[in-house]
Amino acid sequence: MDLLTVVVGIVQLIIAVIFAVVALYIGFSVFGKVTREVDEQKELAKGNVAFGIIVASIFVAIGVVVQSGVTGISVGISKAATMGFTSVDGLLVIVIAIIQLVLGVLLAIGSIYLAISVFEKLTRQIKAFEELKNGNVAVALEVAGVVIAVALIIQSGVVGITAALA
Repeated sequence: MDLLTVVVGIVQLIIAVIFAVVALYIGFSVFGKVTREVDEQKELAKGNVAFGIIVASIFVAIGVVVQSGVTGISVGISKAATMGFTSVDGLLVIVIAIIQLVLGVLLAIGSIYLAISVFEKLTRQIKAFEELKNGNVAVALEVAGVVIAVALIIQSGVVGITAALA
């Protein structure tokens, strides 16, 4: 077993965990901004299943999109290890990989906002957040479906950007 490979793997894991936690935190915060009229923490504490479904879908959506960026940084770190971390090419590969990961996080957050906006436009007759506050699971499942569908589509774009930058 090559010690450098182990060290690179540990660094990749640490970076992935840090970005995952940051992305989930930011995503939940953005959701809080979108749903200003509702206290998500309070609804979750009450056991509101509808809000639990939405929060879970947001976390899944973020995971799907950010995973593409994490893959890019993993490949970048591996390439930099073979080129030499202190070489110009090695540093450039790492910078590009970090840009890919940050882009993945930003697109994940943007996809949540986009998905909720699309849902509101499609269902003008339903006051979604009011329904969610009342525990309407059907509306929660519909919003969750839109959030995850948008994330899956955006994930393809992140993969394309990752391939282009690699």
